Amino acid sequence: MAILAAETKKEPIILGIESSCDETAAAIIRGRKILSDEIASSASVQAEYGGVVPEIASRAHVVAVDKVVAAAIEKAHIKPEEIDAVAVTYGAGLLGALLVGVSFAKAYAYTLQKPLIAVNHIRGHLAAAYLADPALKPPFVTLLASGGHTAILYARSETEFSYLGGTKDDAAGEAFDKAARVLGLPYPGGPNIQKCAEGGTANIPFPQMFKGGGGYDFSYSGLKTAVINYCHTKEQKGEEIVKADVAASFQKAAVDVMIKKTIAAAKEKRVKTLSQEQIHKYGRAAASSPTAICGRNFPKPAGKTACASFFPKSATAPITRQ
Repeated sequence: MAILAAETKKEPIILGIESSCDETAAAIIRGRKILSDEIASSASVQAEYGGVVPEIASRAHVVAVDKVVAAAIEKAHIKPEEIDAVAVTYGAGLLGALLVGVSFAKAYAYTLQKPLIAVNHIRGHLAAAYLADPALKPPFVTLLASGGHTAILYARSETEFSYLGGTKDDAAGEAFDKAARVLGLPYPGGPNIQKCAEGGTANIPFPQMFKGGGGYDFSYSGLKTAVINYCHTKEQKGEEIVKADVAASFQKAAVDVMIKKTIAAAKEKRVKTLSQEQIHKYGRAAASSPTAICGRNFPKPAGKTACASFFPKSATAPITRQ
């Protein structure tokens, strides 16, 4: 549907909604400033199953989404009518979970007679760097490491990204969750592996896939399997498993290769800035705001038109491969 008006704002107020996995999040963004950021997580329920159960996540979103949005608006000290647009993650993610967020965002945008913006989840991760550092400007190389994605990307401009490389199988986050499970550590694996590793020594030579080759690609299935086999072998022999050492060794193998390849990419592209997605610190919905991705001016429809859907190329187009 076409935008019917030409009025623009340099710093529009945008409601961002995120429901791609197990957290229901909403944020109010003005330009590159986070006015509020609310998250409702079902992680404690998911932990009982050792990972995210899509159906449970979807039902949790249904219960939480309206409350989270209302709280974000209240804490931002604005009225719903002051919102210039509603942005929502449309993918990648769990289908059922995404549908909850998208359906709510459509209805909310229609009610307010405001534009609806579909935002690519991966680009939301990238945009979090702009929220973390208001002075950040491209070009830069970014390392994107999350539960479902591991990739190195090159940002030419605020709207252009190139995919330099990524995992060929499991994401780093998934490997952390699986390693945590075999060690008997709770979900989510990342922070619990890190905490456990603090008391250990990285003295187990777990493999680093594509360490010296493979361009900027990664592989974590082999590392995950190596940890599982190591622990099972120890159990079969009746030998003690020093969890702290296993955690430290796994963490070193998983992270070292990411750091080395990211630095190598920065040198190749001759950039002086590296960014790492800050999704947990700055919030999922805040990162889903398209403001930093789409540019500075945002079109606002005039009059009582139907809900306008605005799909800027920078927010929805797939990231190009280098």
